Amino acid sequence: MSQVAKRYAEALFQLAQQKQVVDEITTDLDELIKVIETTPEFLSLLSSPKFSIERKKQIVAEIFASASPIVVNTLQLLIDKKRVDEVKSLANEYKLLASGALGSAEATVYSTRELTDSEKNEISTAFAKLVGKEKLIIKNVIEPSLLGGVRVQIGNYIFDNTVANKLEGLKRTLVG
Repeated sequence: MSQVAKRYAEALFQLAQQKQVVDEITTDLDELIKVIETTPEFLSLLSSPKFSIERKKQIVAEIFASASPIVVNTLQLLIDKKRVDEVKSLANEYKLLASGALGSAEATVYSTRELTDSEKNEISTAFAKLVGKEKLIIKNVIEPSLLGGVRVQIGNYIFDNTVANKLEGLKRTLVG
């Protein structure tokens, strides 16, 4: 994580707290990350010297017209400062700050099938306590190679209770 992205994220988070729009900003940043991941040309366009800074800012305002003005202004500031490449890091850092302030953490749960809401709630309840949080915001990733069970990743912590992992452990024990 770059120091630049961290500073921008902290400033954005403080502003969001003052205006009491932390959740709305988080949602807008999630959408922004989706745009970046599904359309890599978007960042290329914003970094391109072919367009003026004013034109780039205009494009951002048009594309994110329904987003919070705070997010649009932040993007435009990054364009001004030629720091558009930091936008994804900034969004991720902001989400860490927001979830930490709300007593929650983001978790990625790998499973062989889509988890039900009650399964997500059970996982959230069980694992949140382990990392000292009140709840987890769960992103479910389907990974058939696990064979069964789940693998939960919360920050640097990985809890692996998958059939594939247990078989690997058994194999190591047998092979010695």
